[in-house]
Amino acid sequence: MAPNSVAVTMEKPDNFSLLEINGSDPSSFPDKRKSISPKQFSWFLLLKAHRVVSCLSWLVSSVKKRIAFSAKNINEEEDPKSRGKQMYRFIKACLVISIIALSIEIVAHYKKWNLDLINRPSWEVYGLVEWSYMAWLSFRSDYIAPLVISLSRFCTVLFLIQSLDRLVLCLGCFWIKFKKIEPKLKDESIDLEDPSNFPMVLVQIPMCNEREVYEQSIGAASQLDWPKDRILIQVLDDSDDPNLQLLIKEEVSVWAEKGVNIIYRHRLIRTGYKAGNLKSAMTCDYVKDYEFVTIFDADFTPNPDFLKKTVPHFKGNPELGLVQARWSFVNKDENLLTRLQNINLCFHFEVEQQVNGVFLNFFGFNGTAGVWRIKALEESGGWLERTTVEDMDIAVRAHLNGWKFIYLNDVEVTCELPESYEAYKKQQHRWHSGPMQLFRLCLPSIIKSKISVGKKANLIFLFFLLRKLILPFYSFTLFCIILPLTMFIPEAELPLWIICYVPIFISLLNILPSPKSFPFLVPYLLFENTMSITKFNAMISGLFQLGSAYEWVVTKKTGRSSESDLLAFAEKEEKLHRRNSESGLELLSKLKEQETNLLAQETVKKSLGGLMRPKNKKKTNMVFKKELGLAFLLLTAAARSFLSAHGLHFYFLLFQGLSFLVVGLDLIGEQIS
Repeated sequence: MAPNSVAVTMEKPDNFSLLEINGSDPSSFPDKRKSISPKQFSWFLLLKAHRVVSCLSWLVSSVKKRIAFSAKNINEEEDPKSRGKQMYRFIKACLVISIIALSIEIVAHYKKWNLDLINRPSWEVYGLVEWSYMAWLSFRSDYIAPLVISLSRFCTVLFLIQSLDRLVLCLGCFWIKFKKIEPKLKDESIDLEDPSNFPMVLVQIPMCNEREVYEQSIGAASQLDWPKDRILIQVLDDSDDPNLQLLIKEEVSVWAEKGVNIIYRHRLIRTGYKAGNLKSAMTCDYVKDYEFVTIFDADFTPNPDFLKKTVPHFKGNPELGLVQARWSFVNKDENLLTRLQNINLCFHFEVEQQVNGVFLNFFGFNGTAGVWRIKALEESGGWLERTTVEDMDIAVRAHLNGWKFIYLNDVEVTCELPESYEAYKKQQHRWHSGPMQLFRLCLPSIIKSKISVGKKANLIFLFFLLRKLILPFYSFTLFCIILPLTMFIPEAELPLWIICYVPIFISLLNILPSPKSFPFLVPYLLFENTMSITKFNAMISGLFQLGSAYEWVVTKKTGRSSESDLLAFAEKEEKLHRRNSESGLELLSKLKEQETNLLAQETVKKSLGGLMRPKNKKKTNMVFKKELGLAFLLLTAAARSFLSAHGLHFYFLLFQGLSFLVVGLDLIGEQIS
């Protein structure tokens, strides 16, 4: 017992107060002290416990309702029996272990075992449970803590390297702005008075079941300011809906009648997704007459002067293979999800693409809103169907063949952002699994190529390993696994600068290209950690060639446009309704006939008690099980942190857990009734 201390005990503790006094300070003796009986204290604890149980029951019932409503619409991606099964099982195992550990820690906290063990000899143990707890503490400090500390240090080093890379990119962007560096034309611009001086340009619009956006993309491409005899527009339709095929054909014929050089092309054998579509289109005989090809996805609407701002950069620059334009988004302010996506993509274009284009003449082709020299495509092997990132594939192969790229930050093409988390998640899975597939395939070619050692190192260590592999690995492992684990292993506790200060600084750097997004700094930080599980899962599937790495899902579009686009298309639609040509009447009759047949089939199946899906069936929000599992894991760790009064650790785990919960219940982005 410590010196100068007095311990008071009573044999009949019916109603008493216990006071431990250190020293002999007279002020320590209060005149009066209100006592609390054990009965009152028990009622207080029961009330608190009732509130906690009520909150938990409400949360569990909400999750059960959401699961019940969405059970019919849970797709294969979220089924533990399909891809992601091992990851889901791992998260569940971690959750069960954390709940058991939390229960033991709660008992230890109220029994004050941690305090008693300080002043009690190791052999003086009361009961089997307390002995087990002491054995666990010894085993934890001797065996588990060193392993967790080593793993956390490894992830921290990766985190710091990636943060340094992000800082260097930002400094490069500041230098470009300060010096006003921008791509300049090496030769005089094209003589606008002489159409024969304009090079031949092929415009390709690949699409697949793009009912919401096909009209605006075809209309925007048809209005490009370029001599009609020097441009050809290919509408590459891979749709499997006959009605939609008729609508797209009709739209193409409308612009063809206006004098636009445009053709409709549909593949009978739809293999290879977008790469197969583009590869098939490049085999046409007339392609040899064209020098450049520009690609627009179905939701991209270029300005009429797009070609006049991009194609002239090829003149007098025979080594230039690609000119890439920037994306802008018509729905960036639609909801919180689109705002957070806008932050990431603004940094990607403003910083990553621009810095790499200026200092390295290389960056990943974005798959659309770019102009290729056809010779560069052909010499690099053309479009290949071996990965789901055909755009990055052709860019890497062109770079290995010595072709240079230019990025134009001031040329923008409007497009859409995914408005639902389900669509965004599928897009991100493809974007993060494809690069790992490509890395496995391209590594031997990179090593054997004739480019400089510096460019090889940039491709292998920066382009692929650091930004495509290390980033999702450490963000998921460090913040979603190690951090909650350290709450139960205090010996391996992470310092505050890893949890708070450095991530906030890096998030600030990410938001700099979109200054209006500063109010969303904290949601952005939490959401990026939430997305780490999707990116990590995709990275693993691509690296080890799992089945889901080859999955291609067309990102859902809503068909949103700017005000000027809406007015233009409304005017055009009015004209289309006034047309009474034979083709229009024939199309209308075909559509009506097919609609009548479908209604008849539906009526027959309903009468027979079939389960035909209604035409306008209301969809329900999804439930993402891996995100929900991580939400409860982080909230459990937050409860353990609360017992230890960790402060910032507790708040970070609490809000990060709530962020996973919101995403897991599909409460972010477009809400489906």
